[in-house]
Amino acid sequence: MSDNAVQQKQELTELIRRHSIHNSSKETAIPSLYVYQHSSISEPAYRVYKPSFCVIVQGLKEILLAQERFEYGPSNYLIASMNLPVIGQIIKASSDMPYLSLKLEFTQSQILEVLNDCDIKVTSKENARRALFVGQMEPSIHDAVLRLVRLLDTPGEIPFLAPLYTREILYRLLQGPYGAELAQIAVEGSSSYRIREAIEHIVRHWEQPFRIEDLAETANMSVSSFHRHFKEITAMSPLQFQKQLRLQEARRLLMAESADAADVAFRVGYESASQFSREYSRMFGAPPRADIKRLKEKYDHVMSE
Repeated sequence: MSDNAVQQKQELTELIRRHSIHNSSKETAIPSLYVYQHSSISEPAYRVYKPSFCVIVQGLKEILLAQERFEYGPSNYLIASMNLPVIGQIIKASSDMPYLSLKLEFTQSQILEVLNDCDIKVTSKENARRALFVGQMEPSIHDAVLRLVRLLDTPGEIPFLAPLYTREILYRLLQGPYGAELAQIAVEGSSSYRIREAIEHIVRHWEQPFRIEDLAETANMSVSSFHRHFKEITAMSPLQFQKQLRLQEARRLLMAESADAADVAFRVGYESASQFSREYSRMFGAPPRADIKRLKEKYDHVMSE
């Protein structure tokens, strides 16, 4: 690593350390930019990743998408090109060397604008590919990220410069080895574009039952083709995808409201409380009551430190 690269890494590390909150995430003054700081290995966190570009400047993180494992650190970046239910865990962090990272969320329309304005040619014939991938951090991307994060020290410049630096980051990602996968979400008619629309329908209406035939028709695909493309992109079936969304929301409700598990089961779309309890235990490792009790005890312990 060159002296300049080392200096840039140190500067970015210090910026995120100063602008983040200890053992928490923070939404910054830059639209769609979040910073994170954690001083210990974390519990597995279940959440839905929005389309986003993630960078770690210190520490390591593991992401599970269904049965697939992705690990990345300071030499990598991670991109989620669609809404995806994942399990994330910080696997390297300490009080001396805390985990420090940032996440920049983006939209399909932002990708389309860059494609159009920069005249980047993308074919709609590309085969559907996984919507989560880890790439090798390049100096040009790191430089654009650093300039974006520097704006946190000059908030008056954010309205004008932040959109430019964000577009530059997306441009460089589109020019990189995973540019085709990222571009496909914005190319109307591509299989990724059509599956993205089905994913967004499930995300908006996760508590409602659906017919695979209706989703396939919306995507203008046969049922078998829809199943194949959906699993290629998300690593799970549409029903497994919906189940993860329902169970994540159920856990959030149980933590936030201290609600009855049977009541929550029906609220998130289950017709059987016993089926809910079985699937909850399978996903989180314990029945609802025991899982929430453990989580609250851990939360109280952290808050008392």
